[in-house]
Amino acid sequence: MSGYNGRRAVAPEVVMAQVVETKRVTPHMMRVTLGGEGIARLTLQGYDQWFRLFMTRPGQENLKLPTASSGWWYAQYLATPRSRRPYVRNYTIRAAREELNEIDVDFVVHEDEDGGTGPGAGFATGCSAGEQVGILDQGIGYNPQHDHDWVLLVADESGLPAVAGICESLPAGRRGLAIVEVPTTADKQDFTAPPGMEVRWVVRDEAPGTTAQDATGHDAVPGALALEALRTAEFPGGDVYAFAIGESALATGARRHLVNDRGVPRTHVDFVGYWKHGRASQS
Repeated sequence: MSGYNGRRAVAPEVVMAQVVETKRVTPHMMRVTLGGEGIARLTLQGYDQWFRLFMTRPGQENLKLPTASSGWWYAQYLATPRSRRPYVRNYTIRAAREELNEIDVDFVVHEDEDGGTGPGAGFATGCSAGEQVGILDQGIGYNPQHDHDWVLLVADESGLPAVAGICESLPAGRRGLAIVEVPTTADKQDFTAPPGMEVRWVVRDEAPGTTAQDATGHDAVPGALALEALRTAEFPGGDVYAFAIGESALATGARRHLVNDRGVPRTHVDFVGYWKHGRASQS
C-alpha cells in the first residue's frame, strides 16, 4: 500500500471468520457479511480500517492460515507450498455490528480484459454461508497528523468503502469534499456524512465524450475521471488534509497534483494505491 502513513492495528492476530450472507449492493459491488467469534477479537476503530483477507483457492478443502501475527506472517505464508497457500487480498471494513460480532465487506465486481475476475470478486460472487476466511487487522489509513480546516477525499470505486467509512466516522462539524468515481449511476451509494462534507460523484458512463469502456471494448481506466475532477475542483480556503485512494495512478497522480500544482505540503497528503490497472494477479 503506497504512501501508507496510518494508525497500526491494535494487537493484530490472524482470526477465523465465517460468511453469514452476501448481497448485491450495486451492479459493481457485492457485500459479504462475515461473523463469528473471531470478529469479537478485532479492535474496531471505524474510518477506513483495513485487513488482510485469506481465502481458499479452488480445490482447497481446508484454509491454512499463518500463525504469526507480526510481520513474520508473510514469510510464513510464502513458505507454504502454493497448492496449500490461500489467496490473500486487502479489504476495508465497510460497517461493523459489534453486538452481533459481524462486519460488512464490499467487493468491487468486474471482469478483466480476458473476461475473468480476480480472487476477491470470485470469492464474493461464489461464496456461501458458513464458508471460512482468515482476517488479519492492519489498522487505519486515514491519519491526519496536523491541524487542518477541511478534508479532501479522492477515490475510485475500490476506495468507495473507505470513503464511506471515513465520512461516517468524521466529527459532525468537519467540512470538506469527497470526489468518488464509479462506473455507472446505479453504483452510487448512500452513506452518512457531516453536513459540511460534500460528496461529489463522477460517473464514467455519463462523462461527456466517454463511456464506461474504451475503444477496444475494455473497461476504461478507473480513477482517470476522478483525477480530472480533482484538477478542476475549486478548493475552499484554509489548510487541507487530503487522502487519495484507489487505482495506483489515481492515488499517486492526486498527490502529485496537490503538492506540485496546488502547493499542498507533502505531509498534508496521504495516498494509498490499492491496485494497478492491467496488473491483476492470481498469485
